[in-house]
Amino acid sequence: MTTSALHKSKPADQIHCVDPATREPLGSVRVDSPADVDAAVVRAKVAQQAWKKTSFAERRRVLKALLSYCVEHKDEICAEVQRGSGKTRENALLGEIWPACEKLRWMISQGEKHLKPEKVSSGLLAHKRARLEYHPLGVVAAIIPWNYPFQNIINPVIPALMSGNAIVIKPSEWVAWSSAQFILALRKVIEDAGHDPNLIQAVQGFGETGAALARSAVDTILFIGSVGNGRRVVEASAERITPVVMELGGKDAFIVCEDADIEQAAHAAMSGCFINCGQNCVASERILVYDGVYDAFAARALELTSPLRQGSSRDGVVDVGAIATPLQLDVIEKAVAGAVAQGARVLTGGKRIHSDKGNFFEPTILADVTPEMDITRDEVFGPVMLLMRVKDDAEAIRVANGVSYGLSSSVFSNDRDRARKIASELEAGMTAINDFGGVTYMVQGLTFGGVKASGYGRMNGREGLRSMCNIKSVVDDRFPMNRPNRLFPVADADYGRFSGVIELLYGRGLSKKWRGLTKLLSRKS
Repeated sequence: MTTSALHKSKPADQIHCVDPATREPLGSVRVDSPADVDAAVVRAKVAQQAWKKTSFAERRRVLKALLSYCVEHKDEICAEVQRGSGKTRENALLGEIWPACEKLRWMISQGEKHLKPEKVSSGLLAHKRARLEYHPLGVVAAIIPWNYPFQNIINPVIPALMSGNAIVIKPSEWVAWSSAQFILALRKVIEDAGHDPNLIQAVQGFGETGAALARSAVDTILFIGSVGNGRRVVEASAERITPVVMELGGKDAFIVCEDADIEQAAHAAMSGCFINCGQNCVASERILVYDGVYDAFAARALELTSPLRQGSSRDGVVDVGAIATPLQLDVIEKAVAGAVAQGARVLTGGKRIHSDKGNFFEPTILADVTPEMDITRDEVFGPVMLLMRVKDDAEAIRVANGVSYGLSSSVFSNDRDRARKIASELEAGMTAINDFGGVTYMVQGLTFGGVKASGYGRMNGREGLRSMCNIKSVVDDRFPMNRPNRLFPVADADYGRFSGVIELLYGRGLSKKWRGLTKLLSRKS
């Protein structure tokens, strides 16, 4: 995923924000210095001391207040998302509000279950009890990109609060204005619920601010962004050995077998390529279509894509909005031009439009794309559908796995067993069968994350929640036995007896177990 949270610092003390779809100025946001970052972390740590002692019932009450805020203010949130990112009104509602509400619903109903002490077997120590306890780490840092201005903020806030942590958020400078409004609103919900609003902190700025947060005294970091900036975060976090969860985007494969339902697959591909104008870490960036249905699929995709309306939702209902940043617009244009130069055919789109109004790139379909082209290896992060021809399952799997990324994936086939077999071979953190891979995000019990260059660690679900915890192993007495375990001084026969215990318990065959029992009962070493 493309982000500039840690790009080279700009010589400015203000971030000047504009609407990408209209270039209308929104306002300015003050840049936080490294000292400001450290102060925000201190405030969060102080607030967390009281919050970590709250009951699960109290945390659920606060999350319910956040859910009410999302539902009651959805129109205002969507309007602010549109102004900040240039996306459509409908995508703001479905891509930002709905996932946030579903995550809150899941956390309210399921969070305590995954954070309560968990009993485990004590094994041979029958006189002991063993359990895992989930304690808050302290302060979570979240360095997040610009593609989902509201959802990227509330997504880490929810598990951080449920697990007893405070959080410091560094939004992208490209959506600094809307981010400031959202964080103020969330802090107000916390305050109205009777708790310290400093549980949620924001630091705004360019590269220097993001780097300072990665080096600060936080207890864990969630980073969502590009591979290059991910490396910088890891380097900075190494100074304090701070754990990091990395979500670094993808080059997702979308496989269409010859027995797939073409209408179903074509509409899913539209979602995978054009939701949020393709600015989606789980975008279906490579559409791998089998020879037998390639032409039919291409024709149907073209038929569906050509009439799409593009512009600002302020001017009426549109299908596709703007590109959030002018830098990303340049990336998309260069990637498409490079693919055409290497032999790809433009079926529709392929260029900027409405340049006098905002940052717009047409919904684009490129045909005859091959694995050797640069565009199949590098994340485009734009409204571009790449049609690639494959002949069979083996080639589809090979091409799908032939990139450095491994975030999400999709497989379309009317043969369920075949689809599952293909899915099992894909090197990805997530796979959807007969649906766009991004649908896994709406199943909040599932984890979200990838393999290879797509990062490590997990968001969402039980694992994402527990990633914000110190998972402590505890052993205590099952019975009140006040008898010491005497290991010192070492007796002459100790080695022989313990050797006998090991052979008795783990030796294969009756003869070895009998030999172990004999050693155990012997008084000699």
